[in-house]
Amino acid sequence: MATTTVALLGFVALIAGFVDAIAGGGGLLCLPALLLAGLDPVAALATNKLQGSFGTASATFAFWRKGALDPKQHWGSVATVFAAACLGVAAVSIAPKQLLLAMMVPLLIIIALYFAFAPRMSEVASKPRLALNAFTLGFAPAIGFYDGVFGPGTGSFFMLALVSLFGVGLVEATGRTKLFNFTSNIAALLMFLLAGKIIWSIGLVMGIAQFVGAQIGSHLAIKNGATIIRPLLVVVCLAMATKLLLDPSNPLKTIF
Repeated sequence: MATTTVALLGFVALIAGFVDAIAGGGGLLCLPALLLAGLDPVAALATNKLQGSFGTASATFAFWRKGALDPKQHWGSVATVFAAACLGVAAVSIAPKQLLLAMMVPLLIIIALYFAFAPRMSEVASKPRLALNAFTLGFAPAIGFYDGVFGPGTGSFFMLALVSLFGVGLVEATGRTKLFNFTSNIAALLMFLLAGKIIWSIGLVMGIAQFVGAQIGSHLAIKNGATIIRPLLVVVCLAMATKLLLDPSNPLKTIF
């Protein structure tokens, strides 16, 4: 692959890392870029998981270093997300992709509307509606499994559950989401390692760029809180919904 193409992929990863650290959705940029660069779909997915893991690791570290995340408090959720994501990757071949495509568009629009108009949404935690065990044993593995099977919107689902059902403030919820995204990325990456489909030279260049972009995005999210997280979440959810709706294989495309 030409040096200029790799450099462009690195630039895309830098921007994706920045956006992903704040609101998720970095795959919206990186995966299409890898496909346009000529990688086959499986190699593109595998390489995307490698470079994306750098970004989520970078963001997780940034939130931890700034005191907005304590990973030791979430080992139970990390374990269930990891196990479920591995099962999800293993179940990819039998997953109902058409059903998932059809469901994702309205779900992402609902999430966007929630973050756009829901009251009492700030950096300050509120009273949880459900016990934490419901997240560790229910929501966390369910979303982790989904990430292994399909992926788009995973961060938005984690954010919605943490903020709306468990009363977590936006900044802390963003930090936890990065931790859980990193966990599911690593699970998927290990599965792809066994398949030997990763293009390491491209993945490492993009990974370094992702790391830098995620550091910048994380610091901005921690500093500005709901002021930047909330609107960017709305934009990313709507962008993902639009991208999925335009997918030629999406059953909803025939309706709209």
